[in-house]
Amino acid sequence: MAGHSHWANIARKKSLIDAKRGKLWSKLAKAIIVAAKLGGPDPDANLRMRYAIDAAKAVSMPKENISRAIRTGSGELKGGNLEESLYEGYAAGGVAVLCEILTDNKNRTAPEIRKIFEVFDGKLGATGCVAWMFQRKAVARLPADACTEDRLTELTLESGAEDVRLVGDRWEIVCEPQSMAAILAVLQKFGISDVTSDIVRIPTTSVDVRDVNEARKILSLLERLDEHDDVQSVAANFNIPEEAMAQIG
Repeated sequence: MAGHSHWANIARKKSLIDAKRGKLWSKLAKAIIVAAKLGGPDPDANLRMRYAIDAAKAVSMPKENISRAIRTGSGELKGGNLEESLYEGYAAGGVAVLCEILTDNKNRTAPEIRKIFEVFDGKLGATGCVAWMFQRKAVARLPADACTEDRLTELTLESGAEDVRLVGDRWEIVCEPQSMAAILAVLQKFGISDVTSDIVRIPTTSVDVRDVNEARKILSLLERLDEHDDVQSVAANFNIPEEAMAQIG
């Protein structure tokens, strides 16, 4: 009986992992479809497509899935009637939240997103209410052992790099979106591989959240938003001090 329980638990965990992977691949397919629709299928000529394909490869999305999404966005296959939206609102404690959405039905998505905000004491706001608190930046990431900080800064500064920083085991190069193509070209020229890139929203200021209950609500809100099928990315302008995080666990 114990053995049966053990294998049942493993199967259940695998099922959950597969479900999460499938949902993520579905989101990434949407990003590829829209990128192809707006700028064409060639990642060398369409930086948005490069970002989308990089993100898909980073989570081992099968090549056939990527190809199918590109063909859908290019009009070879049926589908791809997706619209982009930027939803703005506030989490508990007045924390600003931005959600980038890709949906085939805004009338369905809007009330669902509004409900998620309300469940965690947040509020969906009007267009423009918090977007001004964030800067749209491009970020390239590469292994920490690929290059030294000084060398990486030297290579990318003239191409538009604004910041080079170590995050975990990878370097991050932050720049304006229009500078990313030049930075990627420089890295390729000097033989630096395993580079991924994407667009992020970086807050210009942050709110310190010291109340543990508020912090839990904020984290739960962001997690629930990220789980929604139509949400591509979520950004927020908060910082939880270490002592509060220790209580959250």
